[in-house]
Amino acid sequence: MSVRADLSPWLAGAPPGLVEREVRCASAAGLHRMAYTEWGERDNPNVLVCAHGLTRNGRDFDELARVMSADYRVICPDVVGRGRSDWLRDPSYYVFPQYVADLMVLLARLDVDRVHWLGTSMGGLIGMWIASQDDSPISRLVLNDVGPLIPVASLHLIGEYVGRAPRFATYDDAEKYVRLVSEPFGHLTDAQWRHLTECSLQRADDGCLEMRYDPAIGDPFRRQLSAGDVDLWPIYDAIRCPTLVVRGADSAVLTRASLLEMANRGPRPQTVEIPGVGHAPMFLDDVQIGVVRDFLQVA
Repeated sequence: MSVRADLSPWLAGAPPGLVEREVRCASAAGLHRMAYTEWGERDNPNVLVCAHGLTRNGRDFDELARVMSADYRVICPDVVGRGRSDWLRDPSYYVFPQYVADLMVLLARLDVDRVHWLGTSMGGLIGMWIASQDDSPISRLVLNDVGPLIPVASLHLIGEYVGRAPRFATYDDAEKYVRLVSEPFGHLTDAQWRHLTECSLQRADDGCLEMRYDPAIGDPFRRQLSAGDVDLWPIYDAIRCPTLVVRGADSAVLTRASLLEMANRGPRPQTVEIPGVGHAPMFLDDVQIGVVRDFLQVA
């Protein structure tokens, strides 16, 4: 049996239109539950899956999901070890083969043949792998500030904070930390920072606030740093579905050189750069949401 994350109510109340669900998955260490939020009509055959980054969770997509649910059934999973999902007993399974397997279980639960996929950073890499396979269920793909080449220098920067967040006595202290480590998200409003902070936190048994992910997710990540740059060009080159790559113009994770090379290889995607943003655009405003909507809703 897996270690269960604290499932006390979110500090941020669930907005109208959101339904919380979960699906049972398996690793070699046993069973675990993966939580997800669902927006829109359950019988809508048009499904959009939104997969988050390394230390984030599905609630990052609340605003985008609210808008897109007019046309889609929107599914926002909490990858295992994050959000409302279980924490794994054996942290060595916090790796991409496990994440891909879990997401394929979720896609089977949805009972649809095809989905559109938006993935931020880690969520984009999961989508990239699935989209590269023969008979993939992904028919349109949005890669948000991630590509097949990730410089080891940017991985080291991420490794400095993932799984090492302090605990907080007050909400104000927690929000200061979230704003600091998430500064590359760009110039967000106070309300947007509050939403991202509330959805990032859980209350521990002693009343302190802590980040809503298993600190052990950082262990396998840091063990990979000695391998150098992440090079997934063969996977990327196998993608055949229509693809959009969104880059934060100041990103150190997806370099402009990589973006230009991506545009001429594999699926030959459309590309968009978001000014004033690093890693990664969060799709909290009309302009960024419009980029995704316009690409996905092309007939």
